[in-house]
This record gives sequence, structure tokens and C-alpha cells, in this order.
Amino acid sequence: MRRTDATAELIDKDLVVHLSELRKRLIYVAACFIAALCVGLYASPIILTYIKGHLGSIDVQWSVFALSDGLVVYMKCALLVGVLLTLPVLLYHLWAFARPGMTESEAKGTLMYVPVSFLLFVFGVGFGYTVALPMMIRFMVKLNRGIGATEVYGIQHYVSFLTSFLLPMGIAFEMPLVMVFLTRIGLLTPGKLKQVRKYAYVGLAVLGSVISPPDFVSHLSVTVPLIALFEISAFISVRYHRRRAVMAMRLS
Repeated sequence: MRRTDATAELIDKDLVVHLSELRKRLIYVAACFIAALCVGLYASPIILTYIKGHLGSIDVQWSVFALSDGLVVYMKCALLVGVLLTLPVLLYHLWAFARPGMTESEAKGTLMYVPVSFLLFVFGVGFGYTVALPMMIRFMVKLNRGIGATEVYGIQHYVSFLTSFLLPMGIAFEMPLVMVFLTRIGLLTPGKLKQVRKYAYVGLAVLGSVISPPDFVSHLSVTVPLIALFEISAFISVRYHRRRAVMAMRLS
């Protein structure tokens, strides 16, 4: 009975320590987010000016349809910058919180997920902004002008469209990291990869069609990079699986 009580007390102490550490890390991440939010708020006019002058932007004046539109757009820009700058900090602290339960090799292997995940997300957003978004905007403008509509674009609607288009692109470019992680935990093997390849091609083609204008060139411009990204991810996954198999044979 005493042993049971002592064990329960030890578990409670460990839980309190872990929760206290988690609280400290979340406070640190929140402080970083607030600082990044301030940076984003300061940089919002520069970001909006750059977006408006970009090749893919609409060649008309932005309009506001409510008194609060300007404030909402500034806050959306600040929020996006805040999330982007805080993401690597959040990923690092999640890794550091889970670090005590890992071996040395696991800790080193998972630490690389932090910068790689951030860079892949940024690369995906950059690809969407420089390649896919201009095609989408040109198609939409051509369609609107074709029906004889007068173009008056609200700045809040434009920024909302921008974020809803680019964020999925950033998430899609996390594919290599996700596949390596699934391989690491044993859910993805070269055999399973061969089985799902044709379904993955169909899914990526559908995704490319959804996030690109409905013309063949635009479909190819988005779908081909996604399929290439899948094949690169598959190659990395297979190499990682084989390396782990070789290491396991040597240890045995």
C-alpha cells in the first residue's frame, strides 16, 4: 500500500513538472508571437505595397467597403507574419518538450524537422505566390472582363483570397517531411509506396486542378511540380527506409 502511494505521488510530481515546463514553453512561444505580431503590424504597409505592385496583382485600385476594412487587412497581414515567424519557435519548443523521452539518435534525427518544415512551408508559399497565383489572377480578371463587369475589388476580399490560396500551397509542400516521418514510424514502406503511387498521382492532379485556373497549361504548371515533389519525397522515403534496414542488420 505504501509503495502504491509512493508511486502515485511520484507520478503526480512528474506530471506537475511536465505541465510546469509546458506552461513555461507556451508562455515563451506566446511572447515570441506577440513580438512577431508587432513586427508584422509595422511591416504591413510594406507588404501590402509589394503585393499591389506584384506582376500577378490586379491592375485596378483597391477599394474599402467598410470603415474597418483597413484595420482588418493590417491585422490579417500582422497575423500571417506573426504565425510565420513564430512557427520555427513553436516547432523547436515542441521538440524540446518531447526531448527527454527520446534517445540521443532520435533527438538528433527529429531536430532537423524544425528548420526543414519551416523552409518547406516558406518554399510552398513562395511557389504559390510567384507561379500559381499570377495565373489564377490573370484568369479571373479575364473572366470578369469577358462578362462586361466593372472591376471594383475590396482590399479585404483580395487579402482573404490571397491567404486562402497560399496557405494550402505551403501545407502541400510539407509532403516530403510527412512521408519521411511516416517511414520513420513504420507506417510507410517502399511496397506501400508503390501501391499508393497511382492514387497519389490522381489526387495530386485533382488538387492541381482545384487550385489552378481551368486551362491545360495552368493545370500542368501546378500539377507537375506537385508530382515532382511527391517523387522526391518517395525517393527520400525509400532511401531512409533502406538505410534503417541496413543499420538494423548491422546491429543484429
